[in-house]
Amino acid sequence: MIRTNVLCCAGTGCSASESAVIYDNFNKELKKLGLENEVKVVKTGCFGLCQKGPIVAIYPDKVFYAHVKPSDVERIVSEHLYKGRPVKELELSDEDRLTGEKILDIDKIKFYEKQMRIALRNCGKINPEDIGEYIAMDGYAALGKVLTEMTPQQVIDEMKASGLRGRGGAGFPTGVKWQFEKDQPGDEKYVICNADEGDPGAFMDRSILEGDPHAVIEGMAIMAYAVGAHKGYIYIRAEYPIAVHRLKIAINQAKEYGLLGNDIFGSGFNFDLEIRLGAGAFVCGEETALIASIEGQRGMPRPKPPFPAVHGVWGKPTSINNVETLANVAQIIYRGADWYSSIGTEKSKGTKVFALGGKIKNTGLVEIPMGTTLREIIYEIGGGCPNNKEFKAVQTGGPSGGCLTERELDTPIDYDNLVQAGSMMGSGGMIVLDEDNCMVDVAKFYMEFIVEESCGKCTPCRVGTKRLLEMLTKITEGEGTLEMLDEMEALCEEIKDTALCGLGQTAPNPILSTLSHFRDEYIAHIVDKKCPAGVCKALLTYHIDPDKCKKCSMCARNCPAGAITGVPGKQPYVIDTAKCIKCGSCITSCRFGAVERI
Repeated sequence: MIRTNVLCCAGTGCSASESAVIYDNFNKELKKLGLENEVKVVKTGCFGLCQKGPIVAIYPDKVFYAHVKPSDVERIVSEHLYKGRPVKELELSDEDRLTGEKILDIDKIKFYEKQMRIALRNCGKINPEDIGEYIAMDGYAALGKVLTEMTPQQVIDEMKASGLRGRGGAGFPTGVKWQFEKDQPGDEKYVICNADEGDPGAFMDRSILEGDPHAVIEGMAIMAYAVGAHKGYIYIRAEYPIAVHRLKIAINQAKEYGLLGNDIFGSGFNFDLEIRLGAGAFVCGEETALIASIEGQRGMPRPKPPFPAVHGVWGKPTSINNVETLANVAQIIYRGADWYSSIGTEKSKGTKVFALGGKIKNTGLVEIPMGTTLREIIYEIGGGCPNNKEFKAVQTGGPSGGCLTERELDTPIDYDNLVQAGSMMGSGGMIVLDEDNCMVDVAKFYMEFIVEESCGKCTPCRVGTKRLLEMLTKITEGEGTLEMLDEMEALCEEIKDTALCGLGQTAPNPILSTLSHFRDEYIAHIVDKKCPAGVCKALLTYHIDPDKCKKCSMCARNCPAGAITGVPGKQPYVIDTAKCIKCGSCITSCRFGAVERI
């Protein structure tokens, strides 16, 4: 009889840190002590707290082990699972805000305290490769309810009443989108799951598919029933091998259980799913480019209308929703629209998953009710910036979004508030920046990404973004002019108004937001020829303070360019700025703080 479950994170992040070896070691050590019939080791999806991975959770003890190494397993098994004594030094713990006592209960850890997991409800709790565990968590109950108790229109009405909006970035009401397709004539219709997650730093969809693939499959089946479709595609980038592997397993299991295929639940409803792999083009996240890719064409957007609900894949009516949107569907049907609409704000219902990264202590995946403030996410969930650095900005919405500053930290997060503040929700990337980040360099980074990922179909995006990147590059190299700032703003507005698809229309946002909030940094680069954050190499100068120099020669010995000269023990060292490649090795090698970056 199983008395204890050992949950090992097997998401991409922890897998890169030997979680597979940790899993195998647990099974080996349990067998040595004859515990293999009492303790079950389970591979799960992402727990969310990626900063502390690899993670192992022990239930029902609610003990949470962080930064577990393969060599730690023997001690955890012998001490905790055999003798009943948790290994304290490996446990993740918080301090109670009032008493100062250690909190070891997983459910009370600060990282999770303000979260509400709906789309992520099973991630880190079940084996994603076992359909039985999903069913034990009320899986496929919503599909059964839909097929045996509800008409397609009732399903759509329930989605409308829930207030669920698309989590892929646009925020279009899900029920309304489904209604458009349902109302189209014809028997041949399609549904698509957009799993082409391409924003830098975003991993929400990947983690859901790795940790709970059946939730997405069930959501797609419900969508298909509602709109009258019998075939669906999951379009996922090939760079997500673990997610693809688990999706394939989940689809095969659903077919074996009669939850995909013909006459599901004896209702007469037929639905089948197919996986289509993308090659990693960011533009294929745009729905018409995605459709073109599924059809075997080059992934390039087309003008709208007609919208996919009228003319989609193979020219037939098609509804497209992203992974997170679909992961909410079954829970809305199972628990009711009133329950879901009671969460969040007036115009943005439910929760939102964010990939929290950058200069933040607790990087990871968080799911919060709409209306939670940026301050709560960054400081209470994320733990603030590490190394006592000052918070500078947060970039939401990835390359399509903008940066928000200290002034906007108390903004309740929802679709409308973020747009009014000068950014956007996007798919859910949230990158925190601190005092060491150069905002001109940040804008340049995102523009480099956009230029690389532009499909090149329309001139505003193909040419306009290159011109923007050229101007940003000149500014970071000390060759910019003040006139360039006005030129960039004018070009940004032109691109927003004339680009063909969402990629081009939102491409200028990082530039416009950094110009709005950090114009002084642009001016410093142009007028003073200085990068205030010390990031832009072309504007940096390295200098050795002769009064602090100990004449030890360490800086010279570590300089790869031979730009530092002096006499050991006799003469202070000097940097030849003409030879200096500004690599910073002199600063890191000097133990006396004699090297300055000015």
